[in-house]
Amino acid sequence: MATKATPTTVECSAPIETIGDRMIVRLPTEASAELPSRGQVAATVTVDGAPYPTVIEPDGRKGHWIAIDDGLRSELDLRVGATVQLTIEPTKDWPEPEVPEDFSSALADATDLADTWQDITPMARWEWVRWINATKNPVTRDRRVEVGISKLRSGKRRPCCFDLASCTDPEVAKSGKLVEPE
Repeated sequence: MATKATPTTVECSAPIETIGDRMIVRLPTEASAELPSRGQVAATVTVDGAPYPTVIEPDGRKGHWIAIDDGLRSELDLRVGATVQLTIEPTKDWPEPEVPEDFSSALADATDLADTWQDITPMARWEWVRWINATKNPVTRDRRVEVGISKLRSGKRRPCCFDLASCTDPEVAKSGKLVEPE
């Protein structure tokens, strides 16, 4: 059986769109198919010449998308509808996730977990953050923060039977699928 080699570089162009107030770039089918995983992929994505370490997200339809943060948006003066040139270099080195304030505060209060949190991989930290963020319900979110601290204390290095392709960002996805632009 042939195995799929990890590409060194994937090049493509794609238009910028928004979902709600979030700016994203949906990868073309052919570019997405060249990535080493149907789930999240850590990569350095060069957007119109600017390197951007990020995690490429699955769209729930066997494709991928890239979130454009405010810094990159401002640096390149990116506009909805404009087409950007992308050079994608998958990497095994995951960037650090942005830990949401509620979970960060709970981790800071749990001083006994400082070494544990630093000891797990950046990919595992992404999974914890994504699991916490994967709900809009504030009661569920509060419970996940509480359970997350408890699981870390009990030695768990990952949140659950976590499915990277379906535990998604509720601001841009529903039932594991990226919603269509407005």
